[in-house]
Amino acid sequence: MLYMIQGDDAPDSLDARLAARPEHLARLQALRDAGRLILAGPCPAIDSPDPGPAGFSGSLIVAEFPSLEAAHEWADADPYVTAGVYASVDVRPFRQVF
Repeated sequence: MLYMIQGDDAPDSLDARLAARPEHLARLQALRDAGRLILAGPCPAIDSPDPGPAGFSGSLIVAEFPSLEAAHEWADADPYVTAGVYASVDVRPFRQVF
């Protein structure tokens, strides 16, 4: 089943985000290589593809996991969580229509 993982960035977390990014991307690459990643990316804090020092307001990941519990476990182990980038994370089932 597909699950949506939405992380909301903590205030002033851009430096932590940039430091944790390589490890975060490596985990996403592993999901992609396994054929389980549908989409992933950050939400710029301003209306620009490159927000510069304005940073990001969060991220969205849609991926396949065997259960809601497994999706929560994967999200809880994300480097952005352990580095304090995300102030909160929401994990919910997702049904792709298009």
